[in-house]
Amino acid sequence: MRTDAAPDVKDAAITADALLRASPLPALEARMLLMHVLGWRRTELITRGDQVLDAARVAAYRALEARRAGGEPVAQLVGAREFYGLTFEVTPDVLIPRPETELLVETALAAIEGMAHPRVLDLGTGSGAIAVAIASARPDARVWAVDRSVAALDVAARNAQHLLDAKRPGGPLTFAAASWYDTLDPSLRFEAIVSNPPYIASGDPHLDQGDLRFEPRGALTDEADGLTALRAIVAGAPAHLAPGGVLWMEHGYGQAEAVRALLAAQGFAEVRSEKDLAGIERISGGRIGA
Repeated sequence: MRTDAAPDVKDAAITADALLRASPLPALEARMLLMHVLGWRRTELITRGDQVLDAARVAAYRALEARRAGGEPVAQLVGAREFYGLTFEVTPDVLIPRPETELLVETALAAIEGMAHPRVLDLGTGSGAIAVAIASARPDARVWAVDRSVAALDVAARNAQHLLDAKRPGGPLTFAAASWYDTLDPSLRFEAIVSNPPYIASGDPHLDQGDLRFEPRGALTDEADGLTALRAIVAGAPAHLAPGGVLWMEHGYGQAEAVRALLAAQGFAEVRSEKDLAGIERISGGRIGA
């Protein structure tokens, strides 16, 4: 964040350029907030930068600027975040989709490649980013999305409605309010189960830093060792996977070995972890026996 803030902008004739020059925020964040308030594209900030703005828009921008300076996430302030090429609605009720989670989507899609009408279950769906991204990339997939938060499911349902073709061959997503597998039809079997569950250990200092301070705590931590949700998901997966089905989960830095051990103990084969672009083992999974 810049500390060399420009002098106050006089209210008589405030332009977009002047607001950006005077902002104490990093330039990219200031541009994102101003584009949101004005409804402009980035090119318009260049071509219309000298346009005088009305007082209401100036006030709206400054209000968001102050909130961001106080630490609130940009994604929550503008109500959206891009993930896997799609723009998702974001509210304080859901985790903000992050680029590293795209690895989970890519790995799941690779696992169901070549299958006709695969059934996919997303546990702890939050904004629906993973479920909707998979459903968008595989229009024939039948996708279930589970979350214990009704507020989160409302966000996920809106994202599915806005981002998916109503006539997709796989049909609309099925949403369920539940803790993991609790309310699922016991006869259902899935070709792939995916999850980005709460995996941050209680007491981790990151919970009190940055954007995490404003995201739903229950979606971040199990208030224990960080493995509680991962254990439950692995333990319940064999009863809900079709023969040869796969389970893939995102986890925290340093948890890959423990997650691989959980998978092996439940009889999964081809157990492995995949690294994200930063070289961190970000996801782990395996295949249940045929």
